[in-house]
Amino acid sequence: MQLDIPYHLENFIGGNFIGPLSGQFIDNINPATGAVFAQIPNSNEKDVDIAVQAAKKVQHSWAATSLEQRFLILNKIAALIDENSEVLAQAETKDNGKPLWLSRKVDIYRAAANFRFFATGIMHFASESHASENKYINYTLRQPIGIVGCISPWNLPLYLFTWKIAPALAAGNCVIAKPSEVTPVTAFLLGKIAREAGLPDGVLNIVHGEGATCGEAIVKHPGIKAISFTGSTRAGAQIASIAAPVFKKLSLELGGKNPNIIFADCDWEKMLKTTLQSSFSNQGQICLCGSRILIEASVYEKFKKKFVEKTKALKTGDPMQPENQQGAIVSKIHFEKIMHAIQLAKDEGGKLLCGGNSINPGGDFANGYFIEPTVIEGLGPGCKTNTDEIFGPVVTLQAFNNVEEALELANATQYGLACSIWTSNISKANNVASRIEAGIVWINCWLQRDLRTPFGGIKNSGIGREGGWEALKFFTEAKNVCIEY
Repeated sequence: MQLDIPYHLENFIGGNFIGPLSGQFIDNINPATGAVFAQIPNSNEKDVDIAVQAAKKVQHSWAATSLEQRFLILNKIAALIDENSEVLAQAETKDNGKPLWLSRKVDIYRAAANFRFFATGIMHFASESHASENKYINYTLRQPIGIVGCISPWNLPLYLFTWKIAPALAAGNCVIAKPSEVTPVTAFLLGKIAREAGLPDGVLNIVHGEGATCGEAIVKHPGIKAISFTGSTRAGAQIASIAAPVFKKLSLELGGKNPNIIFADCDWEKMLKTTLQSSFSNQGQICLCGSRILIEASVYEKFKKKFVEKTKALKTGDPMQPENQQGAIVSKIHFEKIMHAIQLAKDEGGKLLCGGNSINPGGDFANGYFIEPTVIEGLGPGCKTNTDEIFGPVVTLQAFNNVEEALELANATQYGLACSIWTSNISKANNVASRIEAGIVWINCWLQRDLRTPFGGIKNSGIGREGGWEALKFFTEAKNVCIEY
């Protein structure tokens, strides 16, 4: 199949590509050059309603489709993503600014894996039965919710878009999906892939637009019974305020301010290599990045010297070139937010060990949004730099003397998404892991993702879990049936 990308992207509704009813479009900017390269629909509640009406027409027939047929279609989508991986990777990098090697290795690979995993998973999804002594049997039916809304962010565009859509479709739901207006292209291409794979018209509908109009219209629409959202804690709170009073199911994967706890007895070389990745992968624009590095005091100076040395060696520039480990920040707005956060760190008394400046690579990239990887020390746990999510290539260093102090520093935040622990003492590792206020803990590794495991955070990092059976349970309603025999 040919995956052509037009200048004017269109919504994918009822199996057709159509422009916004308002006729209004939003500029789509290449963050590496600062230039407009496409326009996307500025959809509103009318576009969302058309999508819901298209879904209603096939809602019951898709729910009644056999598990084997759902498997075949979703697995075909995965195969087509693989078949078109290079086109998708190029589009992702142009849209998002991340290095092309990263789009190839992680984003597009994982998008296919998401569909393949849930295509298979639905074939094995089982529910419970309970036999009682007084001649009753209770069994649980897991039935599709109906029409659900999936809203995904800009940092891992196709990766997280499919992470929501695949289990929703596998469970027998119709989907109204909105990608970030900042990174819409691969979502647009997914519509073409879904149609080619034989997904019935109206089962997946993709609408583009801003969060305040299009996204809010999805959350508010009475025909949409559940919302799965990944994004900022601020936006998550707004969604909850709308959806909770009308009793919609909610899954919210929100912000993070993750600690990376380094003990002196760790595997030093492996820790350094992985900590560099967990700090600056995707320009630090991953909710799981470790932005607060906590180091045992006895090795603090040793770590600081080596880590700063390795950070300075990272190359930033044209994301299409394989030698560059760092690409562009996703948008001008986010670029300015990160630069403001760096200035705030200075105002709070932080010392910049390296980075802190914008970069002008020159040539075609002179107007791009590039920032040096930045390392800061000298700030306590209560300052804004260590409490507020920056979501960029910025990390802070703090020292601790013992396990209790490490835990106090690690838990000194409103967030509770992820944590990495580095030590060769497995008893100490398990002790710290059990007491960390986070939904995901890695010991002597980072970002190892088994799709069967529950994914999500506590505190202001969200509610609910994604992944494995948790996702399929979220996208179904449990119905208990009791039989007397």
